[in-house]
Amino acid sequence: MPMLPISAPLPAQSRQPRGARRASSLAASLVLSATLALSAPAAFGADLVVSAAASLTNAFKSLAESYERAHPQTKVILNFGASDVLMQQIVNGAPADVFASADQDAMNKAVTERVVQPASRRDFAANQLALILPADSKLEAGKLQDLARPEFKRVAFGNPASVPVGRYTKGALEAAGVWDAVSAKGVMAQNVRQSLDYVARGEVDAGFVFATDAAIMPDKVKVALRVPTRQPVTYPIAITSHSRQPEQAAAFLGYVTSPEGQAVLAKYGFLKP
Repeated sequence: MPMLPISAPLPAQSRQPRGARRASSLAASLVLSATLALSAPAAFGADLVVSAAASLTNAFKSLAESYERAHPQTKVILNFGASDVLMQQIVNGAPADVFASADQDAMNKAVTERVVQPASRRDFAANQLALILPADSKLEAGKLQDLARPEFKRVAFGNPASVPVGRYTKGALEAAGVWDAVSAKGVMAQNVRQSLDYVARGEVDAGFVFATDAAIMPDKVKVALRVPTRQPVTYPIAITSHSRQPEQAAAFLGYVTSPEGQAVLAKYGFLKP
């Protein structure tokens, strides 16, 4: 069944009415990835470019700061987005030394495209899928089947074709037998943080994010349900095949998986893989 798309947020003075614009399809996203690659951070000298899933934004900013303190000769440049889009940027030649994905599928694609070093791949974190509502919502959702009720009119989640949280969401809704009913109300998000923003602004009645994303806006969203997933929500990381700083990339991977790096991730709600 068709899903109701929504565009990325516009400035308040020019935002169009809800539902007025249609979200880009996966095909359009991949066409645009070449443009995105051109705008990705350029690496110079001892710059280390890390392309990481949007859900890692807060944790990896903290990791980068602590890594730079320990390695003052290295500047970590962070590039965040949907895992599949980041992978496609790397395929199209965007500079990147490290790729961190929010699911195994995106990393598997990177391996197939030969843009990461398979031997360097390792899982470094885990997460949970969460169903969230606006903090002031009067609706209740104790189970996924509740989303099929008519009072839930718009439900945000990532595009399953290009966003890991969308793939986890689709699998969970299919297992619950309500994918068709809920996808008909679907508001497509380009990444997990966009889904979070839609709920936080009250533009949708509910949305799917990772538990770590919900935790950064406790005053604007509330977790209605921790959602079981068909596959564990695990995060793999790997050195890219054309890294300009392979030794520093290996050192950064080692830091992420070290007790110190794991403590930073735990601070932001990530679980051990």
